[in-house]
Amino acid sequence: MAAVSVQFPPSEDVLAPTASFAPVPQHIVDECHDTIMAAAAKVPTESLDPVTTSVHHKRNVFDMFRLDGRVAVITGGARGLGYSMAEGLCAAGLSGIAILDLQTDLGESACKQLHSEYGVSARFYRLDVRDEVAVQDAMDSVVRDLGKIDILILSAGVADLVHAEDYSPAKFRRVIDINLNGSFVCAQAAGQHMIAAGRGGSIIFIGSMSGSIVNWPNPQSAYNASKAGVIHLMKSLSAEWAQHHIRCNSISPGYMDTPLNTAYEETYFKEWKSRTPMGRLGQPEELAGCALWLASDASSFCTGSDILIDGGYTVL
Repeated sequence: MAAVSVQFPPSEDVLAPTASFAPVPQHIVDECHDTIMAAAAKVPTESLDPVTTSVHHKRNVFDMFRLDGRVAVITGGARGLGYSMAEGLCAAGLSGIAILDLQTDLGESACKQLHSEYGVSARFYRLDVRDEVAVQDAMDSVVRDLGKIDILILSAGVADLVHAEDYSPAKFRRVIDINLNGSFVCAQAAGQHMIAAGRGGSIIFIGSMSGSIVNWPNPQSAYNASKAGVIHLMKSLSAEWAQHHIRCNSISPGYMDTPLNTAYEETYFKEWKSRTPMGRLGQPEELAGCALWLASDASSFCTGSDILIDGGYTVL
Protein backbone atom coordinates (compact mmCIF):
# COMPACT_ATOMS: atom_id res chain seq x y z
CA MET A 1 0.00 0.00 0.00
CA ALA A 2 1.50 3.35 -1.02
CA ALA A 3 1.56 6.05 1.64
CA VAL A 4 -1.07 8.73 1.15
CA SER A 5 -0.78 12.28 2.39
CA VAL A 6 -4.12 14.00 3.02
CA GLN A 7 -4.28 17.75 3.53
CA PHE A 8 -7.37 19.56 4.78
CA PRO A 9 -8.02 23.18 3.85
CA PRO A 10 -8.87 25.71 6.54
CA SER A 11 -12.54 26.17 7.21
CA GLU A 12 -12.63 29.52 5.47
CA ASP A 13 -13.49 29.63 1.78
CA VAL A 14 -10.30 28.95 -0.24
CA LEU A 15 -11.94 28.73 -3.66
CA ALA A 16 -11.58 31.33 -6.34
CA PRO A 17 -13.37 34.64 -5.66
CA THR A 18 -15.98 33.80 -8.29
CA ALA A 19 -17.15 30.76 -6.28
CA SER A 20 -19.99 31.30 -3.84
CA PHE A 21 -19.98 28.00 -1.91
CA ALA A 22 -20.54 28.08 1.81
CA PRO A 23 -17.50 27.19 3.96
CA VAL A 24 -17.30 23.62 5.25
CA PRO A 25 -18.19 23.50 8.94
CA GLN A 26 -15.18 22.73 11.11
CA HIS A 27 -16.86 19.80 12.85
CA ILE A 28 -17.26 18.03 9.46
CA VAL A 29 -13.57 18.60 8.66
CA ASP A 30 -12.62 17.18 12.07
CA GLU A 31 -14.86 14.14 11.63
CA CYS A 32 -13.33 13.36 8.19
CA HIS A 33 -9.85 13.70 9.59
CA ASP A 34 -10.58 11.39 12.51
CA THR A 35 -12.18 8.77 10.24
CA ILE A 36 -9.23 8.69 7.85
CA MET A 37 -6.66 8.52 10.63
CA ALA A 38 -8.54 5.73 12.38
CA ALA A 39 -8.64 3.72 9.14
CA ALA A 40 -4.93 4.31 8.56
CA ALA A 41 -4.12 3.08 12.07
CA LYS A 42 -5.73 -0.28 11.26
CA VAL A 43 -3.48 -0.93 8.24
CA PRO A 44 -0.80 -3.53 9.22
CA THR A 45 2.67 -2.02 9.24
CA GLU A 46 4.09 -4.78 7.06
CA SER A 47 1.63 -3.95 4.28
CA LEU A 48 2.83 -0.39 3.97
CA ASP A 49 5.20 0.63 1.21
CA PRO A 50 8.67 -0.12 2.65
CA VAL A 51 9.86 3.26 1.44
CA THR A 52 7.89 4.84 4.30
CA THR A 53 7.68 4.06 7.98
CA SER A 54 4.30 5.69 8.53
CA VAL A 55 1.50 7.34 6.63
CA HIS A 56 3.25 10.69 6.97
CA HIS A 57 7.03 10.41 7.19
CA LYS A 58 9.52 9.15 4.61
CA ARG A 59 12.47 7.10 5.79
CA ASN A 60 15.97 8.44 5.57
CA VAL A 61 17.53 6.91 2.45
CA PHE A 62 20.51 5.61 4.43
CA ASP A 63 18.18 3.85 6.87
CA MET A 64 16.75 1.89 3.95
CA PHE A 65 20.10 0.10 3.64
CA ARG A 66 20.06 -1.08 7.27
CA LEU A 67 19.65 -4.80 7.98
CA ASP A 68 19.04 -4.63 11.71
CA GLY A 69 17.40 -7.75 13.07
CA ARG A 70 17.80 -9.77 9.88
CA VAL A 71 19.55 -13.08 9.27
CA ALA A 72 21.58 -13.88 6.15
CA VAL A 73 22.85 -17.16 4.71
CA ILE A 74 25.81 -17.14 2.32
CA THR A 75 26.97 -20.22 0.44
CA GLY A 76 30.62 -20.20 -0.49
CA GLY A 77 31.09 -17.45 2.08
CA ALA A 78 34.35 -18.61 3.64
CA ARG A 79 36.53 -16.46 1.38
CA GLY A 80 36.65 -14.38 -1.78
CA LEU A 81 33.49 -12.77 -3.13
CA GLY A 82 31.24 -14.52 -0.63
CA TYR A 83 33.19 -13.34 2.38
CA SER A 84 33.42 -9.76 1.09
CA MET A 85 29.63 -9.66 0.67
CA ALA A 86 29.23 -11.15 4.15
CA GLU A 87 31.28 -8.28 5.56
CA GLY A 88 29.17 -5.74 3.72
CA LEU A 89 25.93 -7.14 5.12
CA CYS A 90 27.30 -7.45 8.66
CA ALA A 91 28.39 -3.80 8.58
CA ALA A 92 24.74 -2.86 7.95
CA GLY A 93 23.53 -4.40 11.20
CA LEU A 94 22.69 -8.06 10.63
CA SER A 95 21.71 -9.88 13.79
CA GLY A 96 22.87 -13.24 12.46
CA ILE A 97 24.82 -14.75 9.59
CA ALA A 98 25.38 -18.34 8.47
CA ILE A 99 28.38 -19.28 6.34
CA LEU A 100 27.88 -22.47 4.31
CA ASP A 101 31.03 -23.83 2.73
CA LEU A 102 33.04 -27.01 2.14
CA GLN A 103 36.20 -25.59 3.71
CA THR A 104 35.82 -26.01 7.45
CA ASP A 105 38.93 -24.16 8.60
CA LEU A 106 38.24 -21.14 6.42
CA GLY A 107 34.55 -21.13 7.31
CA GLU A 108 35.10 -21.24 11.05
CA SER A 109 37.78 -18.55 10.77
CA ALA A 110 35.42 -16.36 8.74
CA CYS A 111 32.70 -16.64 11.37
CA LYS A 112 35.11 -15.76 14.18
CA GLN A 113 36.30 -12.73 12.25
CA LEU A 114 32.76 -11.52 11.48
CA HIS A 115 31.71 -11.90 15.11
CA SER A 116 34.83 -10.13 16.34
CA GLU A 117 34.53 -7.17 13.97
CA TYR A 118 30.76 -6.69 13.85
CA GLY A 119 29.37 -8.38 16.96
CA VAL A 120 27.06 -10.49 14.80
CA SER A 121 26.00 -13.99 15.76
CA ALA A 122 27.88 -16.05 13.15
CA ARG A 123 27.54 -19.79 12.53
CA PHE A 124 29.42 -22.07 10.17
CA TYR A 125 27.85 -25.13 8.53
CA ARG A 126 29.97 -27.44 6.40
CA LEU A 127 28.06 -28.08 3.20
CA ASP A 128 28.33 -29.53 -0.28
CA VAL A 129 25.61 -27.71 -2.24
CA ARG A 130 25.14 -30.77 -4.46
CA ASP A 131 23.75 -32.76 -1.52
CA GLU A 132 20.07 -31.81 -1.31
CA VAL A 133 19.54 -33.66 1.98
CA ALA A 134 22.47 -31.85 3.58
CA VAL A 135 21.24 -28.54 2.17
CA GLN A 136 17.82 -29.01 3.73
CA ASP A 137 19.40 -29.98 7.05
CA ALA A 138 21.64 -26.89 6.93
CA MET A 139 18.76 -24.50 6.26
CA ASP A 140 16.72 -26.14 9.03
CA SER A 141 19.69 -25.72 11.36
CA VAL A 142 20.04 -22.04 10.49
CA VAL A 143 16.39 -21.42 11.37
CA ARG A 144 16.79 -23.41 14.59
CA ASP A 145 20.02 -21.65 15.61
CA LEU A 146 19.45 -18.11 14.33
CA GLY A 147 15.65 -17.96 14.23
CA LYS A 148 14.90 -17.32 10.55
CA ILE A 149 16.28 -16.70 7.06
CA ASP A 150 15.74 -13.25 5.55
CA ILE A 151 18.56 -13.11 2.99
CA LEU A 152 20.29 -15.77 0.90
CA ILE A 153 23.39 -15.17 -1.22
CA LEU A 154 24.35 -18.04 -3.51
CA SER A 155 28.08 -17.59 -3.94
CA ALA A 156 29.34 -21.20 -4.09
CA GLY A 157 30.81 -21.97 -7.49
CA VAL A 158 33.64 -23.53 -9.50
CA ALA A 159 35.22 -22.98 -12.90
CA ASP A 160 37.29 -25.05 -15.32
CA LEU A 161 39.28 -24.04 -18.36
CA VAL A 162 38.97 -27.10 -20.59
CA HIS A 163 38.56 -27.22 -24.36
CA ALA A 164 35.13 -28.58 -25.28
CA GLU A 165 36.50 -31.44 -27.36
CA ASP A 166 38.44 -32.65 -24.31
CA TYR A 167 35.78 -32.07 -21.63
CA SER A 168 34.81 -35.31 -19.90
CA PRO A 169 31.06 -35.59 -19.24
CA ALA A 170 31.76 -36.16 -15.55
CA LYS A 171 33.80 -32.96 -15.24
CA PHE A 172 31.21 -30.99 -17.21
CA ARG A 173 28.42 -32.29 -14.95
CA ARG A 174 30.39 -31.29 -11.84
CA VAL A 175 30.40 -27.63 -12.88
CA ILE A 176 26.68 -27.71 -13.69
CA ASP A 177 25.86 -29.55 -10.46
CA ILE A 178 27.66 -27.06 -8.24
CA ASN A 179 26.93 -23.78 -10.02
CA LEU A 180 23.39 -24.35 -11.30
CA ASN A 181 21.82 -27.31 -9.51
CA GLY A 182 23.40 -26.28 -6.22
CA SER A 183 21.96 -22.79 -6.56
CA PHE A 184 18.49 -24.22 -7.14
CA VAL A 185 18.64 -26.69 -4.25
CA CYS A 186 19.79 -23.98 -1.81
CA ALA A 187 17.27 -21.42 -3.08
CA GLN A 188 14.49 -23.97 -2.81
CA ALA A 189 15.34 -24.96 0.77
CA ALA A 190 15.68 -21.34 1.94
CA GLY A 191 12.63 -20.28 -0.07
CA GLN A 192 10.49 -22.89 1.67
CA HIS A 193 11.39 -21.37 5.03
CA MET A 194 10.72 -17.85 3.75
CA ILE A 195 7.32 -18.85 2.39
CA ALA A 196 6.37 -20.66 5.60
CA ALA A 197 7.38 -17.66 7.72
CA GLY A 198 5.31 -15.29 5.57
CA ARG A 199 7.78 -12.42 5.85
CA GLY A 200 9.25 -12.58 2.35
CA GLY A 201 12.97 -12.22 1.76
CA SER A 202 15.75 -11.51 -0.70
CA ILE A 203 17.66 -14.15 -2.66
CA ILE A 204 20.79 -13.01 -4.47
CA PHE A 205 22.26 -15.32 -7.08
CA ILE A 206 25.85 -14.89 -8.16
CA GLY A 207 25.83 -15.15 -11.92
CA SER A 208 28.62 -13.94 -14.16
CA MET A 209 29.12 -11.85 -17.24
CA SER A 210 29.85 -15.30 -18.72
CA GLY A 211 26.12 -15.94 -18.54
CA SER A 212 25.56 -13.14 -21.06
CA ILE A 213 28.63 -13.29 -23.28
CA VAL A 214 31.28 -15.84 -24.26
CA ASN A 215 34.64 -15.06 -22.67
CA TRP A 216 37.52 -15.17 -25.09
CA PRO A 217 40.00 -16.81 -25.28
CA ASN A 218 38.92 -18.89 -22.25
CA PRO A 219 37.74 -22.45 -23.05
CA GLN A 220 35.00 -22.64 -20.39
CA SER A 221 31.82 -23.93 -21.99
CA ALA A 222 30.53 -25.61 -18.82
CA TYR A 223 30.99 -22.49 -16.69
CA ASN A 224 29.35 -20.25 -19.28
CA ALA A 225 26.39 -22.60 -19.62
CA SER A 226 26.01 -22.92 -15.85
CA LYS A 227 25.95 -19.16 -15.28
CA ALA A 228 23.48 -18.55 -18.12
CA GLY A 229 21.30 -21.11 -16.36
CA VAL A 230 21.73 -19.40 -13.01
CA ILE A 231 20.56 -16.07 -14.41
CA HIS A 232 17.47 -17.56 -16.03
CA LEU A 233 16.74 -19.62 -12.92
CA MET A 234 16.81 -16.39 -10.94
CA LYS A 235 14.34 -14.77 -13.33
CA SER A 236 12.03 -17.78 -13.18
CA LEU A 237 11.98 -17.81 -9.37
CA SER A 238 11.49 -14.05 -9.23
CA ALA A 239 8.24 -14.50 -11.14
CA GLU A 240 7.07 -17.52 -9.15
CA TRP A 241 7.88 -16.18 -5.70
CA ALA A 242 6.86 -12.54 -6.06
CA GLN A 243 3.48 -13.51 -4.62
CA HIS A 244 5.34 -14.56 -1.46
CA HIS A 245 7.21 -11.23 -1.30
CA ILE A 246 10.49 -12.98 -2.06
CA ARG A 247 12.70 -10.93 -4.37
CA CYS A 248 15.24 -12.74 -6.57
CA ASN A 249 18.06 -10.92 -8.33
CA SER A 250 21.57 -11.71 -9.50
CA ILE A 251 24.96 -10.05 -9.51
CA SER A 252 27.11 -10.88 -12.53
CA PRO A 253 30.76 -10.01 -11.94
CA GLY A 254 33.38 -9.60 -14.60
CA TYR A 255 36.96 -10.70 -14.05
CA MET A 256 37.66 -10.44 -10.33
CA ASP A 257 40.91 -10.76 -8.40
CA THR A 258 39.84 -13.80 -6.36
CA PRO A 259 41.40 -17.13 -5.31
CA LEU A 260 39.31 -18.79 -8.02
CA ASN A 261 41.18 -16.81 -10.68
CA THR A 262 44.70 -16.61 -9.25
CA ALA A 263 45.63 -19.92 -10.87
CA TYR A 264 45.39 -18.18 -14.25
CA GLU A 265 47.40 -15.09 -13.34
CA GLU A 266 50.37 -15.95 -15.54
CA THR A 267 48.35 -17.09 -18.56
CA TYR A 268 45.25 -14.90 -18.72
CA PHE A 269 45.39 -11.82 -16.45
CA LYS A 270 47.05 -9.58 -19.04
CA GLU A 271 44.47 -10.59 -21.67
CA TRP A 272 41.55 -10.08 -19.27
CA LYS A 273 42.74 -6.61 -18.32
CA SER A 274 43.29 -5.57 -21.93
CA ARG A 275 39.72 -6.54 -22.84
CA THR A 276 38.22 -4.65 -19.87
CA PRO A 277 37.69 -0.91 -20.55
CA MET A 278 38.64 -0.02 -16.97
CA GLY A 279 41.95 -1.82 -17.54
CA ARG A 280 41.99 -3.91 -14.36
CA LEU A 281 40.34 -6.76 -12.49
CA GLY A 282 37.63 -6.08 -9.96
CA GLN A 283 38.25 -6.36 -6.25
CA PRO A 284 35.95 -8.60 -4.15
CA GLU A 285 34.78 -5.71 -1.98
CA GLU A 286 33.45 -3.96 -5.09
CA LEU A 287 30.44 -6.30 -5.06
CA ALA A 288 29.53 -5.63 -1.43
CA GLY A 289 27.61 -2.41 -2.08
CA CYS A 290 25.41 -4.04 -4.70
CA ALA A 291 24.79 -7.05 -2.48
CA LEU A 292 23.76 -4.76 0.38
CA TRP A 293 21.39 -2.83 -1.88
CA LEU A 294 19.74 -6.02 -3.12
CA ALA A 295 19.49 -7.45 0.40
CA SER A 296 17.91 -4.33 1.88
CA ASP A 297 14.69 -2.34 1.58
CA ALA A 298 16.58 0.11 -0.64
CA SER A 299 15.84 -2.26 -3.54
CA SER A 300 12.30 -3.16 -2.45
CA PHE A 301 10.85 -2.80 -6.00
CA CYS A 302 13.70 -4.66 -7.70
CA THR A 303 13.23 -8.31 -8.62
CA GLY A 304 14.25 -10.39 -11.63
CA SER A 305 17.23 -8.15 -12.41
CA ASP A 306 20.72 -9.23 -13.39
CA ILE A 307 23.27 -6.58 -12.48
CA LEU A 308 26.56 -6.62 -14.39
CA ILE A 309 29.63 -5.42 -12.48
CA ASP A 310 32.37 -6.03 -15.03
CA GLY A 311 34.42 -2.89 -15.52
CA GLY A 312 32.70 -2.36 -18.86
CA TYR A 313 33.75 -5.69 -20.40
CA THR A 314 30.33 -6.52 -21.89
CA VAL A 315 29.75 -3.13 -23.52
CA LEU A 316 32.36 -3.78 -26.18
